[in-house]
Amino acid sequence: MAKTARLPTLRLEPEALADRALVVGDPARAAAAAALLDEAEQVGNNREYVTYTGRHRDAAISVCSHGVGSAGAGICFEELVRGGVEVMIRAGTCGALQDDIADGERIIATAAVRDDGLTQRLVPAGYPATAHHEVVAALASAAEARGDRARAGIALSTDLFYPSEALRIDWAPWKMSQVLAVEMELAPLFVVASLHGVKAGGILTVDGNPTLAADDMSEYDPYRPVVEEGITRMLEIAIDALTHIPSRS
Repeated sequence: MAKTARLPTLRLEPEALADRALVVGDPARAAAAAALLDEAEQVGNNREYVTYTGRHRDAAISVCSHGVGSAGAGICFEELVRGGVEVMIRAGTCGALQDDIADGERIIATAAVRDDGLTQRLVPAGYPATAHHEVVAALASAAEARGDRARAGIALSTDLFYPSEALRIDWAPWKMSQVLAVEMELAPLFVVASLHGVKAGGILTVDGNPTLAADDMSEYDPYRPVVEEGITRMLEIAIDALTHIPSRS
């Protein structure tokens, strides 16, 4: 796709973007990721979308926050592609769906279940949301190099965060299907990337397990040292991986 003159929602010029990007939900996490880069500068700031560009190991890398949920994140992913980004990795938090996955662990997503509201409007129902194999391999290699035993498997992408009393969530089918985690934005990323022929992947840090918690999520607390430490390791792994994935250029 040819670059557009200006990205209206990210509010930046395409020339400000690198061809590799790390995408995260939280603007504060974007700032933390940018702090791991050399010569990082903020190049865009609008709504939940805050963008930085810097360097790591001689590779230019952009970092952009995409907010919570598929619709807003999809805008971010689409505009990054239109701005010339050719490789994207999402680094986010997730809930574990298997009992033997501990808080703070990393999960490398190989694919995502499309339980979101956006991708059904982009592609037919049977279309898969899959990570690019080069990105999965680069994430696994970067994790191993840092001594991190990250797992690889399928994530569930859903638009539902707080369930209602009327329609409770049945986690059993996903557990029995060996889905490792639940999060909110990977399926849109994988579908948008596939539609444009760019490479995308994702790495997640576990911040709880909804299958073992109270139904109303009253005990949920993602701001614990074990999670924060896991997030830092995740960002380091994702940035390392980005430097080893060839873009199309």
